[in-house]
Amino acid sequence: MRSSLIAGNWKMNGNLQSVVELVEGIKAGNAGKAELAIFPPAVFLMKVGGMLAESEIALGAQNVCDQEAGAFTGEIAASMLRECGCRYALAGHSERRSLYQETDQLVAARCAMAVASGIIPILCVGETLQEREQGITEDVVARQIDAVINLSGIASLGQAIIAYEPVWAIGTGKVATPDQAQEVHAFIRGKLARLNADVAEKVQILYGGSMNPSNAAELLSQADIDGGLIGGASLKADDFLTIAQAV
Repeated sequence: MRSSLIAGNWKMNGNLQSVVELVEGIKAGNAGKAELAIFPPAVFLMKVGGMLAESEIALGAQNVCDQEAGAFTGEIAASMLRECGCRYALAGHSERRSLYQETDQLVAARCAMAVASGIIPILCVGETLQEREQGITEDVVARQIDAVINLSGIASLGQAIIAYEPVWAIGTGKVATPDQAQEVHAFIRGKLARLNADVAEKVQILYGGSMNPSNAAELLSQADIDGGLIGGASLKADDFLTIAQAV
C-alpha cells in the first residue's frame, strides 16, 4: 500500500519571519495520516532544517544540480542539500522547464544525481494548455519520463516520486477534474508497469495543479493519486494542513 505525501513548494516567497511562522504553524497542527514535506527557498533550507530536526515533517529543495561540485555558479550540489537535512528535491518543475529552458535531458541528469546522493527526486512532468488541446498530453508526459528511463533505467524511478502537474493549472486557479487527473496518473502507472510492475506499484504519483482545501479530498480519493505537490495553498499553514487531513 502506497503512503500519501503532501509536499509544499513555497517557490520564491517569504522572508525569515514569515518562514519561521509558517513552519511553526505547520508543526503545531500536524496530526494527519499523510507524510508532509516542505520546500522553502534555498536560502532558508538550513534554518528550516534546524526547525524540523525533531519533527516528522521532511525537508525538500526546489532544485538540485546535476554535477557533484565545481564552477557552476548559482547551483546547489546534492551533497550540500543533504547537509541541510533535505530528504527530497524537485526536478523539472514546469517553471524551471519554461522559464529557464531546462531540457528533459538536464532534468533526467538532476534526478540521477539526486538518487546517487541519497536524495529522493520528485520528477515533475506535465503538458501545457496548447499541448492538451492538441491531444498530445500522453506523448509529452511519456517523453519526459523516458528521458529518465533512458539515462538511468526504469529501476531508478523506484527511488523517485513523480508529480503530474498540468502546466495550464499551475497558479491559474484552473484545476484538472478528478477524472482528468486520474486519467494521466493511470497512464503514467500503466507505462511504468509495462517495464517493471514492481516499480509501477511502488512509485508515488502526486498531483500538482492548484490543489487546495476545497478540491483536495476528491482529487486524493482517486486510485492513482498518491498525494499532492502544493503551490499557493502551502503558504498558509491552515490550508496546507487541511489538504493533508483530506488524505
